[in-house]
Amino acid sequence: MIPNKIKKGDLIGVVAPSNPIIGENIEEINNAKEIVQKDGFLVKFSKNLFENTNQYSNSPTKKAQDINDMFANENIKMIWCAKGGQNSNTTFDYLDFDLIQKNPKIICGYSDITSLTNIIYAKTGLVTFSGTNFKTIATAETNYAYEQAKKIFVEGEKVLGNDEDKYITIKQGTATGILVGGNLSLIRGLVLGKYSLDFTDKILFIEELGLETPPALASNYLYYMKQNGVFNKIKGLWIGNYENEEGISLEKIVLDTIGDEYNFPIIKSNNFGHIEKNTVIPIGVKAQIDTSEKIKIKLLENCIKL
Repeated sequence: MIPNKIKKGDLIGVVAPSNPIIGENIEEINNAKEIVQKDGFLVKFSKNLFENTNQYSNSPTKKAQDINDMFANENIKMIWCAKGGQNSNTTFDYLDFDLIQKNPKIICGYSDITSLTNIIYAKTGLVTFSGTNFKTIATAETNYAYEQAKKIFVEGEKVLGNDEDKYITIKQGTATGILVGGNLSLIRGLVLGKYSLDFTDKILFIEELGLETPPALASNYLYYMKQNGVFNKIKGLWIGNYENEEGISLEKIVLDTIGDEYNFPIIKSNNFGHIEKNTVIPIGVKAQIDTSEKIKIKLLENCIKL
């Protein structure tokens, strides 16, 4: 199930499923609103956007209420998550997945937000998006991520990134599968339990913030995934940005974890994750990895209704 594209004059709803919007974030969110409105869109902040009920986060019920309200509001054509953090998963028990399924629309964010977007896809079949958070529109040093969002959500393109993005082959091969993924630590949290992903026949994309996850912890996450059968199920792996003080790459940690035990292709690019070049990646759309090509991954179907 793919959402409709947006056009100038459409109303975009902003929600904060993760960390609270406090301090300098308030100005950043308002600056992002100005940028988006100058481009011809309308912006509506959710009712509880600036609340911080628990003093470290807004309450799960209020955060979920904002998401449910945005899906229920027929005037809202897209939902943009304000920023990342640590606990968007607190909303899960309070989301109305039937409501979301009956009112499909774009929902986008990255970092901790990929926990939310992957679960919405898993529970409803709605294609969601890993891409720039709303705040980052105002704080990024370049407009790469915002332009990528407009390319996908407004123009309806299905080309990932741009021609200047570079891809590296870590392990050769071809594979076709449904895209799922995002921040490594969050995907690790979706391996088992009530809110988990089905990794069967998926192309998994992962990135990580090195400031919060040093190499040994990234190894922990990957081994947990290996020990619970994730790499037995996926068709391919796409590695994004990961920078740390030790200078150890995520692709090295991946290979240290899986060695030669699996036959799926692995590619690497620095065009998604906690980085200025943050490509929009649809979650729930069929894609193909082909390591013989310059652009080593492509979408095989539309992610937006034209």
